[in-house]
Amino acid sequence: MTAAFQYSVVVPVYRNAGSLPDLCSRLEQIAHELDSPLEVVFVNDGSPDDSFEILQALLPNVGFASQLVAHSRNFGSFAAIRTGMAASRGEYIGVMAADLQEPPELMLEFFRLLASGDVDVAVGKREARADPRANRVSASLFWKLYRAWIFPQMPEGGVDIFACNRKVSAEVLDLKESHSSLVGLLYWVGFRRAEVPYERLSREHGSSGWSFRAKIRYLLDSVFSFTDLPLSVLIGVGIVGGSLTILAAVIVLISFIAGGIREPGYTPLMLVILFSTFSLLLALGIVGSYVWRSFENTKQRPSAIVMSRWISDAATDS
Repeated sequence: MTAAFQYSVVVPVYRNAGSLPDLCSRLEQIAHELDSPLEVVFVNDGSPDDSFEILQALLPNVGFASQLVAHSRNFGSFAAIRTGMAASRGEYIGVMAADLQEPPELMLEFFRLLASGDVDVAVGKREARADPRANRVSASLFWKLYRAWIFPQMPEGGVDIFACNRKVSAEVLDLKESHSSLVGLLYWVGFRRAEVPYERLSREHGSSGWSFRAKIRYLLDSVFSFTDLPLSVLIGVGIVGGSLTILAAVIVLISFIAGGIREPGYTPLMLVILFSTFSLLLALGIVGSYVWRSFENTKQRPSAIVMSRWISDAATDS
């Protein structure tokens, strides 16, 4: 018989072998402080290290109910989160990384807010981060652009840890989009939100996979999924380019009348070709990005494939 859970925590796992023992220990402490049973859903997202084997050894002896779900390959952290949210059985569902840079203890405040009935979504608001300076600068720039272009209401440091109720989770999971942002979808569906401030800790184990390339791809996916910014840029470029072309045409016409152009037709022809080519290439690139994403969504592929799933409803005493 399936146990009833009030609280679930989803943890995507990828190259986190070093932090898993400490993570499980801190989750045990959280489970003891909650007023109702806790389950933790670990989703091994094709991790190349021994994270899966470590969890297999740890979970039968932890002080909380657990699930260990394995993807057939690496599908990405957002796909892993979706898998975990779909597998979770709690009324309130928290999502956090396995690297311990976001304090797991935030879940206690998240669950308290959700259980009050006044909040549907609780997100962590980073007020400081113990990262190298270069990482802080690039992350700050990234999230400033994200807030300016996509979701101004998102915290300045972005969202890396959050929790929501079952209703919000169901709405997000119903949005089966490819090449999108799960956090973006979380904000897109709306509902009542609350922010909980915290300080991001330094990473003690492994290295982050949040590379510059990954940030750019995430930003572009969010731009194309949630805004019409590229089309607005295209319209702006067209207006500016058209205005410059008209101005150039007036100057060329005056020069031609004044006898300043010895080869009639050459200059205006080159201007038309240059502006037309630039505008067409830009337009094709932007429209092509939308067409490609539409094509990907028509495939209706799952965001991930579960290879195996292990469940333990019995929590052991520490």
